[in-house]
Amino acid sequence: MAHHKDQNANPKKRLFRSRKDRMVAGVCAGIADYFDVDSTVVRVAWVGGTVLTGVVPGCIIYLLAWIIMPEK
Repeated sequence: MAHHKDQNANPKKRLFRSRKDRMVAGVCAGIADYFDVDSTVVRVAWVGGTVLTGVVPGCIIYLLAWIIMPEK
């Protein structure tokens, strides 16, 4: 007899923008929730990466994430 795992024991993670912990659109807070890290860490990393890449790529990616990521 095969052993079946309870499907509710390990629900699929989904990426959502946060409604509660947002500075602009909730993208960084949603990413932080998904990876279970502090939202401040994600925000600082995002700003650092945006500055290091010449600002435009980071801003474009943020805007795309804002459009693509559903709100929770």
